[in-house]
Amino acid sequence: MGSLESGIPLKRDNLFRSHSAGRTERHQFLQRPRSRFSRFLIFKKLDYLLWICTVTVFLFLVALFQIYLPGSVVEKTGTSLGEDMELSYGDFKVLKEMGVIDFAEDVRFEPTKVLEKFQKEARAANHYFSASNRTVQRFGYRKPQLALVFADLFVDSQQLLMVTVAAALQEIGYKIQVFSLEDGPVREIWRKIGIPITIIQTCVNMPSFVDWLNYDGILVSSFQAKGVFSCFEQEPFKSLPLIWTIHERSLATRSRKYISDGQTGILSDWKRVFNRSTVVVFPNYVLPMIYATFDVGNFFVIPGSPAEAWEADTVMASHKDNLHFRMGYEPEDAIIAIVGSQFLYRSLWLEHAVILQALLPVVLEFPLDNSSNSQLKIIVLSGDSTSNYGAVIEEIALKLKYQSGIVKHKALDVDADNVLSMADLVIYGSFLEEQSFPDILMKAMCFEKPIIAPDLSMIIKYVDDRVNGYLFPKENTKVLTQMIRQVFLKGKISPLARNIASIGRSTARNLMVLETVEGYASLLLKVLKLPSEVASPGDVAEIPPKFKEKWQWHLFEVASNLTYSTDRTLRSHTFLDKFEQHWNHTQRERFGDAKAANELFVYNIWEEEKQIAMANARKGREEEEIKGRTDQSYGTWEEVYRSAKKADRSKNDLHEREEGELVRTGQPLCIYEPYFGEGTWPFLHISSLYRGIGLSTKGRRPRAEDIDAPSRLPLLNKPYYRDILGEYGAFFAIANSIDRVHKNAWIGFQSWRATASKASLSRIAENALLDAIQSRRHGDALYFWARLDLDPRNPFQLDFWSFCDAINAGNCKFAFSEALKRMYGIKHDLDSLPSMPVDGGTWSVMHSWALPTRSFLEFVMFSRMFVDALDAHMYDEHHSSGFCYLSLSKDKHCYSRILELLINVWAYHSARRMMYVNPKTGQMQEHHRFKSRKGQMWIGWFSFATLKSMDEDMAEEADIENRTRRWLWPSTGEVFWQGVYERERALRHQQKETRKRKSKEKIDRMRKRTHQKEIGKYVKPLPESNSTMFR
Repeated sequence: MGSLESGIPLKRDNLFRSHSAGRTERHQFLQRPRSRFSRFLIFKKLDYLLWICTVTVFLFLVALFQIYLPGSVVEKTGTSLGEDMELSYGDFKVLKEMGVIDFAEDVRFEPTKVLEKFQKEARAANHYFSASNRTVQRFGYRKPQLALVFADLFVDSQQLLMVTVAAALQEIGYKIQVFSLEDGPVREIWRKIGIPITIIQTCVNMPSFVDWLNYDGILVSSFQAKGVFSCFEQEPFKSLPLIWTIHERSLATRSRKYISDGQTGILSDWKRVFNRSTVVVFPNYVLPMIYATFDVGNFFVIPGSPAEAWEADTVMASHKDNLHFRMGYEPEDAIIAIVGSQFLYRSLWLEHAVILQALLPVVLEFPLDNSSNSQLKIIVLSGDSTSNYGAVIEEIALKLKYQSGIVKHKALDVDADNVLSMADLVIYGSFLEEQSFPDILMKAMCFEKPIIAPDLSMIIKYVDDRVNGYLFPKENTKVLTQMIRQVFLKGKISPLARNIASIGRSTARNLMVLETVEGYASLLLKVLKLPSEVASPGDVAEIPPKFKEKWQWHLFEVASNLTYSTDRTLRSHTFLDKFEQHWNHTQRERFGDAKAANELFVYNIWEEEKQIAMANARKGREEEEIKGRTDQSYGTWEEVYRSAKKADRSKNDLHEREEGELVRTGQPLCIYEPYFGEGTWPFLHISSLYRGIGLSTKGRRPRAEDIDAPSRLPLLNKPYYRDILGEYGAFFAIANSIDRVHKNAWIGFQSWRATASKASLSRIAENALLDAIQSRRHGDALYFWARLDLDPRNPFQLDFWSFCDAINAGNCKFAFSEALKRMYGIKHDLDSLPSMPVDGGTWSVMHSWALPTRSFLEFVMFSRMFVDALDAHMYDEHHSSGFCYLSLSKDKHCYSRILELLINVWAYHSARRMMYVNPKTGQMQEHHRFKSRKGQMWIGWFSFATLKSMDEDMAEEADIENRTRRWLWPSTGEVFWQGVYERERALRHQQKETRKRKSKEKIDRMRKRTHQKEIGKYVKPLPESNSTMFR
């Protein structure tokens, strides 16, 4: 498992320890070599009588554990278990130093791969920006935005945790939006803390109308929200940072069933979801180990959860009857529950034996009931219901001289809540140094039970001796016996112990809130890659203390109707049952459809062959009947070939067109919507005015008349240029041999993100735009309907160049000037930039505009040269490292944000009118009028004559030069100049002359053909007649 690492390395030499012969089935990483018993004899002297006792107990326990002890609890080792049992009655500290007792201190979970990934990214960024000659800058004009996704909004502990975390994150500058697949009463709680809620559908069968790119990160809670993952597995949302929090054990338990039943399909489907997550977060260190089947190196632990306190409150509210009778005890009985670590390791039985040994004197001193049995009862709460560990506990109790019925074993997965609710005292009987506070001990404190625990480092961090619990040194269990005597007073819990338990409950209800809140805040800082216009969130230390001291219990007091607070575990199992049923049904349908389709395919082939055979037979009979009746000349083979080609051409010219294509041909404007991936489909229009253009062949809409951009521009088959060009890839693809796909006088483009942000044209605005175009009201104008001053990235309504700098890490103007210098061949430094004045007007964003087709081709001609200059300037650095000085982190889109604004520079300085169209009402307003542009425009730089001359020069260079250098411009469209036209005209003339020469030669051959001379004339004699001869 990629994320599991051993903790502190063992210091004992290999020569002094015996290695285990096998591994446990459940936790292979829980084993640790143990030193030989002979070392004990070297370090401590034993008398002869003690040695006899050791041998006796050794022989007994060997037989005992061979019969009863389950394989998941203990393994066969070179060091005998009998030795450990006897030695456990001695000095604990000496035994640990000798290695006879194993506290399993090397059982640790470390998120190695996740931490290495974060460190690697940080080192790469630091190396690039320290070596770069450009500085990057964060402007912070908007807050970082997070989306929280839930399966439902029912009242439970997960909602309490996320409400607490979200309230704290808001304090350090995050803006949060909640999405849920199902509504619930917690909606009002989210609204109370100022967070909006949206109910959505899964992306499995229904389209999702959420633009997830608006959010800098996604937090998904619970595996029951699996349906929403299909949204994040589609482009363009695949690269969004996603943190998935899992609190339930149900899926891990069910995964073992999938493996044993051979259901690899379901297992693979879940693994795919785990693999999509950037980080999978668990609330304790046990869950990532039992979810090891799904670990792909992205597991992480943020300790802390109100789940134990929530469950304790629920049990205390529901268990009004007497549990003593239900569990088989008398009301006068005092019950001690022994709990321990959730891990199963080979010294667990020995630790329980030690605790039972310390309890024995207390049991003997306790008052007796009417049957002369002690009123003190002991329950060992450990293992699961499938284990036979209870037999081991009974045998240990028997050997320790406990009366029958005093010590019982209960399984954690069945009786944990009942036992803890009924117990008078809870003893934590594990000596394992865990990484977080034990959940079972936290729940016992929430039940308001006095606890006694060893002085482990993670326990003493939260428990003060004789304040909110009792602590004893784990090396000296004799103190434990004394503490138990202090807890009980005349067979009942003492008032002091009750007071300590009450304080312990207050502590446990808000335990590890600080770790949880700071853990999520710190993780977000590492996972999120915020753009330069987004403000950095505040430091973790800036979170007010009141948000780190308590869970937000007071907000959930209003949701007192516990009918909504159903059992989360039950809901998770119900969800998995429904998921399995749906999966099996889907698989059966697929198998049935495939089988039916195969049978139908075979039947269709048979029917087709039958029809062909009948047609051939009929044709054969007809040919036999008419054979010899007519004498038809078929001409030469050349004539037949020429007639066939002519028929093919006529067929192609008269092909039946689609209805949408016929309608588009008669309208003045066609608006193209570039898109990439299935996630954009819900935002695309289905209308004759619009036509989609897919930037990737894989993600095209089925049964749609969309244009395949990579087939028209092979450059887009390269993911690097498809990502960095964005919508400009669609511009170049349409402009490449435009007459083949676009036959309208005007052309427009609209981003799918404009539709997602409700900035697309309404039906009224579409009609107004068409009327303005048909009436030629504004001439050669640029119509746009997504404006800069309303862009969410520009809340302060910055001017053009300031906004461009803000979204490009402060280097937009520098990159623009460098591109112009390369484009126009300027050798000296270009101090000034094309003026984009603040004159009360606004500018176009999000690639949503319309132009005359002729002007569009002129704009593409300018854009191709500009993009080529940018690519030559930035390709080597960006392609090799993934970094560019236009972003604060790795960015595959790099200069695409500069290209988004390029249409404004070209339209302003090429003297085009710029008309804003209100996307709702259709009202039009001219911005940047010609009068205000006087003395501002760079007409000479952006005139058609200048750009055409530059384009022909580049085309001539590309056509003549035998290029060995990498050059982007020829790959972005047509390469055409006067020399190409002359060469094509010369080629056509040459082909015409060749045809003339061949025709003349043919005629000459026919004339010069030699003919055979006549041998003589044949005169047909007159017919002989008898009547003539004898007249």
